[in-house]
Amino acid sequence: MPRRGETTEGLPPPPSIGEPGKDKPTTDGGSGTSSWRFFVYVFRKNRLAMAGGVCLVCIVLMGLVGPFFAPYDPTKSDMKSASLPPSPEHWMGTDAMGMDILSRTIHAARVDLYIAVMAVLLAAAIGSIYGAISAFYGGVIDELMMRLLDSMQAFPSILLGLAIAAALGPSLRNVIIVLVVVNVPMYARLVRSQILYLREAPFVDAARTVGNSNMRIMFRHLLPNSLSPVYVQASLNVGWSVLMAASLSFLGLGVQAPDPEWGLMVSQGARQMVVGDWWSAFFPGLFILLFVLSSNLLGDGLQDVFDPRRR
Repeated sequence: MPRRGETTEGLPPPPSIGEPGKDKPTTDGGSGTSSWRFFVYVFRKNRLAMAGGVCLVCIVLMGLVGPFFAPYDPTKSDMKSASLPPSPEHWMGTDAMGMDILSRTIHAARVDLYIAVMAVLLAAAIGSIYGAISAFYGGVIDELMMRLLDSMQAFPSILLGLAIAAALGPSLRNVIIVLVVVNVPMYARLVRSQILYLREAPFVDAARTVGNSNMRIMFRHLLPNSLSPVYVQASLNVGWSVLMAASLSFLGLGVQAPDPEWGLMVSQGARQMVVGDWWSAFFPGLFILLFVLSSNLLGDGLQDVFDPRRR
């Protein structure tokens, strides 16, 4: 601001009040475009998260469209081609039954993706609703619902999963059921902690004042505002679900032969490593590693987006 007696000629114009900086997008205004730009801006700062996201997208595309281009039938055995090392004809070699490992790995990606996505979606939906009801009503209802979760979490996840899988029997559907049951308490506690904080917010009082029912307040106002940590946890949980499904199949409690699944392929290939057929277990194990690592890196980047304290 010029002093008394001075003119403003030759001075630069004052900055506009409220104009956002050009070096960093903001989330103000409620615009979907602005929110997307802010998401991209924060996510691009984490190069490891970007690398994980790219790798994860490649694996997902392989699972979705790869089976249409797989060179061989993943369940057809050919004993004349058994235990062949990687070659131009079989890029990842063949297993003890003569089945092409590349074709089986590609088809297994679709199976594992289906398991992980279905398990995470169902667990997140059931757990979020469960936690919302517990936190909103509180009192005796909250106490009883939380004690039920405590009884489930008293056992290690892998032990609980093995017990349920052994009781239900080995199958693809039962693997998904096991993962849903094991993961529901985690999502329920996340949403419950968020709603315990938000239910005292002014917008809840305003919604109640204008005559909204408890169900509408819970599902229209509270639950949508409590899902940010759920998104982050779901991205991390996808990789864990693939690892858990592979573990169950490795132990004979998941997907059964001859259907392709990464954990089952590692289990079958581990027996061949004794005679030097390292490729049978190496390549499916490598894809398990890449998928789990990518989902964890992506989850770390999403946490930067949704948690202002990490920016």
